[in-house]
Amino acid sequence: MFAKETLSYRALPLPDRSEMSDAQMIVAAQAFHDKMRQRHSVRDYSPRPVPRAVIETCLRTAGSAPSGANHQPWHFAAVADPALKARIRAEAEAEEKRFYGGGAGDEWIKALEPIGTDASKPHLTVAPWLIVVFAQRWGEFADGTRYKNYYVPESVNIATGFLLAALHHAGLATLTHTPNPMKFLNGALGRPASEKPTMIIAVGHPAEGATVPEVAKIKKPLDQIASFF
Repeated sequence: MFAKETLSYRALPLPDRSEMSDAQMIVAAQAFHDKMRQRHSVRDYSPRPVPRAVIETCLRTAGSAPSGANHQPWHFAAVADPALKARIRAEAEAEEKRFYGGGAGDEWIKALEPIGTDASKPHLTVAPWLIVVFAQRWGEFADGTRYKNYYVPESVNIATGFLLAALHHAGLATLTHTPNPMKFLNGALGRPASEKPTMIIAVGHPAEGATVPEVAKIKKPLDQIASFF
């Protein structure tokens, strides 16, 4: 994407300027809040297919996120192939069995009890899409030499937030999944050593009888998550 000889600054007029009154901003902010409050982490999926075009558009949205030095240090591997999803599930469940079998420690397992999770991860094969998020430690110029990426975790986290919001806005359910360790995903998906997998996102439509943990509906009030000065 980058060439050494073209790394220079050139200012452009601000495109896509949005002008709203204070009243319009309040309405828009509340509408987005109401929409995002309807997002839930879903573990029960329908096998109903999701068009690739929807996934592609949501990934373009993720790719529009801000990043350190605009290096865009992310890669999203979108998986619909049943055999590959089965491989990912098998390897993820092997890690989860070690986690729930004592690797996590009693305190962590106790904290997860209200969520109702265990080592079984059927969503990894039932959901029509898995999106694996990779963070790129370094990039390469056109001539193959490396350049350093900056603020990689922060940049990838912002892009992942964009992606989750886009998928929800498109009417889809999601579940973020982080087996530990996740190095097996590099081999399964042919990604280079310069990339670190950060999470698997299951994407699809919720099953008819899908449920969510009651505790998941409990959110901290504004005065506990924000301060104004």
